[in-house]
Amino acid sequence: MEAEEPLPPGQHVPRDWPVLHYGRVPRFRPERWDLRVQGATASGRESRWTWPEVAAMERERVTADFHCVTRFSIRGVLWEGVRATTLATLAAPADDATHVMVWAEYGYSANLRMSDFLTDTSLLATHRDGEPLTSEHGAPLRMVVPHLYAWKSVKWVRAIEYLIADRRGFWEERGYHNVADPWLEQRYSYQEELPPA
Repeated sequence: MEAEEPLPPGQHVPRDWPVLHYGRVPRFRPERWDLRVQGATASGRESRWTWPEVAAMERERVTADFHCVTRFSIRGVLWEGVRATTLATLAAPADDATHVMVWAEYGYSANLRMSDFLTDTSLLATHRDGEPLTSEHGAPLRMVVPHLYAWKSVKWVRAIEYLIADRRGFWEERGYHNVADPWLEQRYSYQEELPPA
């Protein structure tokens, strides 16, 4: 029997997948819903897709562990959706874009370095473990960045904004770490390295 891969420091596997989010669960109205890519795009223009257009995009699968900052990890989650790299091909970032702000319903947001957004495992997920996402877990579209703590895996995504400088998102403005690497236990902003004097 093969030994399981270790978990990041301070993490445990719960019996069930807890549902955690700030605010209420939004109601999905497919006829009104769209996804936008905006900000520092290579074309200088905003791109927009309706729900049927997003649902028709080529879907890929990624299997990865899911690590929440509240100290639980779910092993081997099978995500299915549109790779972030596919979206960046359809609506390319400008050459000087360094970060991404992922926007969700109700103005919630999380920032990512462009390199994190464009990894092979970063997805705009529509399915989890072979089933469509539930509303509580981010349907219809959830950003999934498995190598970072899960608050960067934004539920209820509505827009991707390319940035030419970093800007903190919702939880980052409220004391969470700007990068969120679970293997380094980057949970809180006080852990961030200070720039050299």
